[in-house]
Amino acid sequence: MLLLNGSAALAALAGPWLLGRIIDTVADATRNPATSAGALTTINWLALSIVFSAGLQILLSRSALLIGFRFGERTAARVREQAVDRALGLPASLVERTSPGDITARVVHDVSEVARILRDGIPEVLVAAVQAVLILVLTFFLDPLLGACGIVGMTGIVFVSRWYLRRARTAYLAEGTAGSAITDVLVSTSAGARTVDAFGLEQQRRAVADRAVDDGMRTRMRTLSLRSVLYPVVDSSYVIAVVGVLIVGGLLYHRGAVTLGVVTASALYLRQLSVPLDLILTWMESLQSGGAAFARVEGVRGAETPYQVASEPVGDRIEISNVHYAYGTGRDVLNGVNLDVRPGERLAIVGSSGAGKSTLGRLVAGVDAPRAGTITVGGVPVSSLPAEKLRRHVILVTQDHHVFRESLRDNLLLAAPDAGDADLLTALEVVGADWAGELPDGLDTTFGEEVTLDDAQAQQLSLARVVLADPHTVILDEATASLDPITARHTERALSAVLRNRTVIAIAHRLQTARDADRIVVMDSGRVSEVGSHEELVREGGAYAALWESWHGPAGAARVSRGGPPGR
Repeated sequence: MLLLNGSAALAALAGPWLLGRIIDTVADATRNPATSAGALTTINWLALSIVFSAGLQILLSRSALLIGFRFGERTAARVREQAVDRALGLPASLVERTSPGDITARVVHDVSEVARILRDGIPEVLVAAVQAVLILVLTFFLDPLLGACGIVGMTGIVFVSRWYLRRARTAYLAEGTAGSAITDVLVSTSAGARTVDAFGLEQQRRAVADRAVDDGMRTRMRTLSLRSVLYPVVDSSYVIAVVGVLIVGGLLYHRGAVTLGVVTASALYLRQLSVPLDLILTWMESLQSGGAAFARVEGVRGAETPYQVASEPVGDRIEISNVHYAYGTGRDVLNGVNLDVRPGERLAIVGSSGAGKSTLGRLVAGVDAPRAGTITVGGVPVSSLPAEKLRRHVILVTQDHHVFRESLRDNLLLAAPDAGDADLLTALEVVGADWAGELPDGLDTTFGEEVTLDDAQAQQLSLARVVLADPHTVILDEATASLDPITARHTERALSAVLRNRTVIAIAHRLQTARDADRIVVMDSGRVSEVGSHEELVREGGAYAALWESWHGPAGAARVSRGGPPGR
């Protein structure tokens, strides 16, 4: 690419020099009319040479740009793939704390900006840089004094560029951050449109959007103000350089130091220099925004957690030792939790709202790391395991789920890429997804505008993925919350059959689920207050017994304790 760019630049430089030769030939013929016939032939050949050099420049430039574009597209593709890989590899806790608009803006807008720079900017800047260097060299070759005049006239470009570059990066980073805020407001408002409408929050959301747009406009005006200084100074420098060469060249020509053709060619070269320099300066502005975008894309990598695991987990035992945890800088929501989860047991964690049940489940699943204490699986700290390795041991299933706009088969294969159709159908049958048999194209049915799943069906699809993933420990946190009681009970029983030899930790919001567990852990104010089976805890008459009585009522609790059906 550099070789072709250099050749194209040399071809472009031929025009002004040939034109200077034409002027000198005409001047000589004017002074000596006897040579006019030969001069006409020389001029014709020089003119044809100008046409030939222009055509050669076009051909070489096109070839150079084609190579540059191919390089840019390949590199841009790698940047896009890496950005998506990094976004998917971020710790879940970081993703939850980061606004969706910021991540979306980074992997969509910022990556596109970087791709544009790689595809278009780098090849064009290389071409322009080679042309600018050759033009300056040739100008000095024609006459060093005229070349020096041109350089002095363009010194304003150096100073204003340095002034611009010192301020541009910060300004463009601020503009990118403001753009992310606008995207986040739009995404969150659109996603919560029903809530906004139900509670009459239109004015409030509009005010939030107005503030975000105002901030975006303020940062945009900052970058525009920098350009409003850069461009006028640059344009003035071009004019000053050409005027200086014409004035000094005129004096030198008057004294016979240079020919008229040399003065003309030097002025044309300096005027021609404005084209590559303009291109470089234009891309310099884009390179600042592109550099800021690249920094934001690389920031996704910077947020990744480095994992160094000395050994593989041995066994399936989960041990929780003196764990403390707080969200941000707030007070601890878990206070010295100690618990051993035996392989293959069904453990239910119950407690009042805010007791720390879901938080403990997130820590065991490796979504968050404890502030103090340790949680190990197979003797290895959960927080030291990378996500892809941890998920082979522990999976957290919540009521949050996602159905991709792909076929049912592709949605299931996410959990087990090598599974056959028989395995997929079995997993759907296990979780009671009878609706799968009624889809128009079966496993090949693509979800989208024509075929959609309601919340209960989407949750069953999520549970089918768990069956296919086949981890040794499954944490269920409201995993059946979107299902009606009968379907939820059926699904829980189906999962129990499949996970009979697996460890199941259920964050139980329905005490009927806790009743079927091998052990029940009762949490109160971030501590474990009781541990035991359902019958043991009811007999003890403690916190669990009170929860059970409030759930079923005194008469229902008594019947259930005797083995009869619940009161309600």
